[in-house]
Amino acid sequence: MAVADELRDRGAEVAFVGARGRVESELVPAAGYPIDLISVSGIDRRNPLRAATAAARAAAAVPAARRVLRARGADVVLGGGGFVAGPAGLAAVSLRLPLVLTEADSHLGLANRLLAARARRVCLAFPIPGRDGERYLVTGRPVPAAVMRADRARARERFGIPADVRCLLVMGGSQGARSINRAALAAFGGDADRSFHVLHLAGTRDYAELRDALAEAGPEDYTLLEYEPDLGDCLAACDLVLGRAGGSIFEVTAAGRPAVLVPYPHATADHQSANAAWMERAGAAIVIPDAGLDPGRLAAEVDGLLADGERLDRMAEASRRLARPDAAARVADEVLAAAQ
Repeated sequence: MAVADELRDRGAEVAFVGARGRVESELVPAAGYPIDLISVSGIDRRNPLRAATAAARAAAAVPAARRVLRARGADVVLGGGGFVAGPAGLAAVSLRLPLVLTEADSHLGLANRLLAARARRVCLAFPIPGRDGERYLVTGRPVPAAVMRADRARARERFGIPADVRCLLVMGGSQGARSINRAALAAFGGDADRSFHVLHLAGTRDYAELRDALAEAGPEDYTLLEYEPDLGDCLAACDLVLGRAGGSIFEVTAAGRPAVLVPYPHATADHQSANAAWMERAGAAIVIPDAGLDPGRLAAEVDGLLADGERLDRMAEASRRLARPDAAARVADEVLAAAQ
């Protein structure tokens, strides 16, 4: 979406290919872009039957993607990884359309590994050993401009957070990170002596459970949200972030926020641990393994950070140094160069 906005600002026509039943089927039209939906699903590598079914569905989606690209009169295709990008990228290659890829994590996902040799450029969020040379370009991960434009005072007014109070943002993700959601609620949901506000983005899966639990405790300084398509206000309002270590860490750095990261333990090639280590080495985050996440430890880490203003400031500055605010523009440059 960030690259699409950049391209549209430069006069390009942008359309999306997405999967039926996924969040993009709502977010993309809401942002003013057309979207064509194809039938694909993720590959469950733990279940051979489901994996085979998904692979067959992906193969069948290639002709559908070809029809979409022809109908749109596409000049170039940008792949963002994931199971939609595979069929769309193969369709682009078969039609001899230039292909540009983006990778948000510290290793190439399956679709990007399959397509990289056919791509004009592969734009990386992180340097990846063995992925260098002219084909590969480290751009950082594009983030929405709204993340960098959000106003702290206005965001705090929106969420009812006093200007002189510290705020912890708990990011449960669009679907929900259950271990983080439950640990955060147990650590902070009923603490009457807590000295900071909690802004908790729960995700759709866990929202009802957390809402019902909070209804019993009812702390006024605990704001629970189900979903926010734009993290700008949430990040602007907070002083510290608690969340996973996927591609959203680039939003965290763009906003210059320190973080407590709990990598998802089942991520492909454990890439979230590598993402988290990148922030930790820079001094911008502390890392808690998912297996070691409990309410007591979480409360101790967060309380200690939010009570130490100097350390928090140092971590925030380290986070800002990691940011790549021009990532969307650099990817857009590659897309337009490929189209020409």
